[in-house]
Amino acid sequence: MSIPQSGGGPIERHQQLAEYLAEGCKPRDQWRIGTEHEKFGYCKDTHKPLPYEGERSIRVMLEGLRDRHNWTPVEEGGKLIGLEKDGANVSLEPGGQLELSGAPVETIHETCDEVNSHLREVKDVADEIGVGFIGLGAAPDWTHEQMDLMPKGRYKLMNDYMGRVGTMGRIMMRRTCTVQVNLDFGSEADMVKKMRVALALQPVATALFANSPFFEGKVNGYKSLRSRVWRDLDASRTGTLPFVFEEGFGFERWVDYALDVPMYFVYRDGTYIDALGMSFRDFMAGKLPALPGETPTLSDWADHLTTAFPEARMKKFIEMRGADGGPWRRLCALPAFWVGLMYDQSALDGAWDLVKHWTPAQHDGLRVSASIEGLQGKVQGISLHEVAREALALSEAGLKARARAGAGGLVPDETHFLNALKESVETGRVPADELLEAYQGPWGGDLSRIYDEFSY
Repeated sequence: MSIPQSGGGPIERHQQLAEYLAEGCKPRDQWRIGTEHEKFGYCKDTHKPLPYEGERSIRVMLEGLRDRHNWTPVEEGGKLIGLEKDGANVSLEPGGQLELSGAPVETIHETCDEVNSHLREVKDVADEIGVGFIGLGAAPDWTHEQMDLMPKGRYKLMNDYMGRVGTMGRIMMRRTCTVQVNLDFGSEADMVKKMRVALALQPVATALFANSPFFEGKVNGYKSLRSRVWRDLDASRTGTLPFVFEEGFGFERWVDYALDVPMYFVYRDGTYIDALGMSFRDFMAGKLPALPGETPTLSDWADHLTTAFPEARMKKFIEMRGADGGPWRRLCALPAFWVGLMYDQSALDGAWDLVKHWTPAQHDGLRVSASIEGLQGKVQGISLHEVAREALALSEAGLKARARAGAGGLVPDETHFLNALKESVETGRVPADELLEAYQGPWGGDLSRIYDEFSY
């Protein structure tokens, strides 16, 4: 989840909302890669989730990272709720999932180095206190009651609201994890094509990274339960957004969409003010009941943009949001997949050619099928396995064309980061398939084995 924004002045013209988004346009040589990943912490002896407080807890993990590895603390209401260092931050998801939001970097080599460094630091602290961390799309056997809600004002408001809309919002908050990548665009036209490709191909990412076949100790019938959860969270702020594929889509149309996403909060002087379900349009007119007579700032707008949760999201960059959290090597594969498609023009054009004739019904159908069947999903003649094969080939070609060397020039490009995905395409098996085979085979139905065999 995002941290509060700051530094924006009053919004005096409606046009400022679209201008804010347009400020994200950058020349190609300034395009960067920002990788985020979440993971579940647990006590090694009991396999129970970490509470916020206690000898083995989220707070102790944050303190250890702060004291051992020179992270700067971030507090809210006197509680340690995050860390910052060198353009990156460590934050908490609502159920205590530990998230690294990486610094914007130029290459997958750098983002993978950052992920590896972070996981080594986490392991250093965790080993000392008998804690482990595991990358999965959903908590395999924990209940809602076993997981503390982290002490952040935003989460308290969201938790209350999630009980009123959909049926799975609170499951999303406490018991799911994702990996995502944030990418830049060069112009409005470039943003439009990237958003369309991103939304169309999110089911491919969902299928390739599907890693949540268990829930509350049982096989749940989905390869990505996390994706299923997002489908019944809050229809006003989730989905595949058919309007993005309509003629005339651009920054202004995104503003129109975001203005209609119900508000959660307004952040003032360290406090989250309840604005649940209220309208940012009313806020623009100075008619927000929570703050009568007050008009919003650009910081308020930036905060509000973080409360829309479609499969791909635009702020001053584009977030790819379709993948389950997963094993170490796939944390680098996700940004590699999207960078290959998005940062080379030939690959991006090829990806658009692949999906441009799909209908809204096919977009939605593929999203559902990917969550249930992974790469075996098919919708109206479209095979996720075949689309994944073509998309991966385009991504690999895009990474080759980028030719960003690593390891002091010994590695000529970034294509090797796709190896885990190439294995999945060759075999048709994704992480969920491996978990199910282990559970039904050598584990003999003992799900506790997942902690020893699949933790970081």
